Amino acid sequence: MTDASQSEILRVHNVVKHFGSNLVLDHISLSVRRHETVALLGASGSGKSTLMKCVNLLEQVNDGQIWLGDTDITDPRVNQDAVRARIGVVFQHYNLFAHMTVLDNVTLAARKVHKWPRERAEDKAHGLLKRIGMDDKAREYPDRLSGGQQQRVAIARALMMEPELLLLDEITSALDPLLVGEVLDMVAELKEQGATILMATHEIGFARRAADRIILLRRGHIAEDGSPVEVMDRSADPETQAFFRSYHT
Repeated sequence: MTDASQSEILRVHNVVKHFGSNLVLDHISLSVRRHETVALLGASGSGKSTLMKCVNLLEQVNDGQIWLGDTDITDPRVNQDAVRARIGVVFQHYNLFAHMTVLDNVTLAARKVHKWPRERAEDKAHGLLKRIGMDDKAREYPDRLSGGQQQRVAIARALMMEPELLLLDEITSALDPLLVGEVLDMVAELKEQGATILMATHEIGFARRAADRIILLRRGHIAEDGSPVEVMDRSADPETQAFFRSYHT
């Protein structure tokens, strides 16, 4: 195995996904290396969210393979719970339990799934909440938080088990525009701290600033894969140029 392959946290090889006659992912191949932030961009319906769901095993691929480290997670014999424990996921809707405090939301999986003692789980959670400036809200309930605060709690929950890969699926799309910045600032901090991130986003300016690589999906294919400058500024593809012009970046 080469040094490059050893550093790859995620490898997607020739993945095909269709829903009936609708081909959504058409032989997609990509990789994400350790400590890298990769942004998935594309118009609505290009396959971004479907790809993220395939990586997190929420959707089963029709063909191809997905590797997390040295584990083929598309093998039907794989322990899906063990795989998901290695991946942190944050969706556009926070999915916090309204009847639980912030602290209980963050510690739930550690206590119930991984059988951590409450004291251990809460110590870890307080550390994460301090890191995101939310420890003073640990005993609050989600409905007393702003949307941006709830999304930060969801990110803390995803980080609880120290995942090898963090998936962020349009995490700002449900937020008031005034709250987007605080969540994006937190993602930028995670990147600086060395997290490995694959994010689907419509925040083109943020992707330019934060991503090491941009992957542009178009009609189920990878249209572009390169640095932000290569993809956003130097592409000779007219469709790519038109896509980024539409965002006035």
